Amino acid sequence: MAAISIGAVRSRTRPRFRRRNVSATLALVPLALVVLFVYLGCMFWTVRLSFSSSKLLPVQDWVGFSQYSRLFANDRFTVSAANLVIFGILFIAGCLVLGFLLAVFIDQRVRAEGTFRTIFLFPHAMSFVVTGLAWQWFLNPTLGLQKLVRDVGFESFTFDWIVNQQMVIYTLVIAGVWQASGLIMAILLAGLRGIDEDLWKASRIDGIPTWRVYLSVVIPLIGPMIVTATVLLSVQVVKLYDLVVAMTRGGPGIASEVPAKFVMDHLFERNNIGLATSAATMMLIVVVSVLAPWIYARYIRVQERRT
Repeated sequence: MAAISIGAVRSRTRPRFRRRNVSATLALVPLALVVLFVYLGCMFWTVRLSFSSSKLLPVQDWVGFSQYSRLFANDRFTVSAANLVIFGILFIAGCLVLGFLLAVFIDQRVRAEGTFRTIFLFPHAMSFVVTGLAWQWFLNPTLGLQKLVRDVGFESFTFDWIVNQQMVIYTLVIAGVWQASGLIMAILLAGLRGIDEDLWKASRIDGIPTWRVYLSVVIPLIGPMIVTATVLLSVQVVKLYDLVVAMTRGGPGIASEVPAKFVMDHLFERNNIGLATSAATMMLIVVVSVLAPWIYARYIRVQERRT
């Protein structure tokens, strides 16, 4: 009787589960259509326009790679690409180092831990526009840090990086690291809190220096969190636009120009859709080259190991 009753219950619940699965699938259909026709459609249309001679309005002719030849011969784009490389390396390295140090500090069970976490995360709650404006005022030689120090009595003090063509890109790095390191702290802190306390006890018994434990044990254990943080930061680097516009407007001259600003300027101000979409396509290639290894390591490789 028990076996019959269990079989009857299972037979009754199976149609319910099937109806739920069908309902969930139908609910996801609009989202799938949006992804296919809006995101992917716009992406392929952008790539298609990069092979056309579109100016003010899009046209459907075919000019091959002529837009890409013009793009790489454009000094403004080469400067913006070089700036993006400099910014990306320093920004990612700075955020990872500072975020890790902040996470280690918080992981020591300090007093007022919640207050410190709020303070460190607060910059990330601000938009890049607000961050850019705040740092623009702070680094302005006639209003900010330089004037403040000189008013104190150090008349020879000079910190004019924001108006110096050779140094302006580093001011963007400073502002970006200040804004994003709190997020990295939160990600790495979650990894640190997941490490078994027995590892620390064993290291203390063996007399292993703390820095060696972090270098040889802790960092490899939180490796997946570091990779995730690096991917998130890399995407922010490629999308860098609003911080530059708010802080330097690409100046002095084109010293702090970045590819996203190049795209927006040629798309809406210079009325050159073909050149703008070719630059946007190059940015897409960079994003795919960053995301593809991470997706493979995070999902595809894991599934292959399980099978």
